[in-house]
Amino acid sequence: MADASKGSILVVEDEESLQSALKINLELEGYEVSCADNGSIAMKKVDEEYFDLILLDVMLPEINGFDVCENIRLKNIDTPILMLSARSGSADRIVGLKRGADDYLTKPFNLEELLLRVEKLIEKNKKLQEKTSLGITYDFGGNAIDFRAQLAINFKGEEISLSKKEVMLLKLLIEYKNEVVSREKILQAVWGYNVFPTTRTIDNFILNFRKYFETDLREPRYFQSVRGVGYKFSE
Repeated sequence: MADASKGSILVVEDEESLQSALKINLELEGYEVSCADNGSIAMKKVDEEYFDLILLDVMLPEINGFDVCENIRLKNIDTPILMLSARSGSADRIVGLKRGADDYLTKPFNLEELLLRVEKLIEKNKKLQEKTSLGITYDFGGNAIDFRAQLAINFKGEEISLSKKEVMLLKLLIEYKNEVVSREKILQAVWGYNVFPTTRTIDNFILNFRKYFETDLREPRYFQSVRGVGYKFSE
């Protein structure tokens, strides 16, 4: 019997023998495992169930793994995705990371390495999910954030819908209140194991936070950029 606390994994692989081998070995490690043998079934399962990790083959019938990955991310689902591919070229790896994968492993792979990567991705994701020191809501300067609902009411009384990544970045900065959080830490914590976004991406998020929550965009009080180092939430 799998230990539910260790995590649930969706294996998306059309090669029956490999799918079976992955399922058996992951269950032996204590994970709950569901399987899909094409992209359409995978996306349906992701819509219906929560997974701690998705193991996603690139070459799939109906919808390829790159498109499945992109569709999952477009739905603001941030479940870690480890892509598997028989193609070892760096171009495929870059495409996978661009489409939203957290990690990329080339077939044939070493089972021990796969299990280690799976464990690390799930551990990191659970840590992000379990940070509860802030509670469900947080208030500052007349602004109120509801992390669970992904909503904020700013000092003007405007309701703002927040994306999952905006919520993750807000929580991270507020948890380190009055401390500078490095770009590297933000990219790794919010965007994943293998970082693809540039620091410009974070700049754009910080700019949005200032538009939402600051009374003076030219002299921000709460969301500050520290040149060459990172970003800071001050209160």
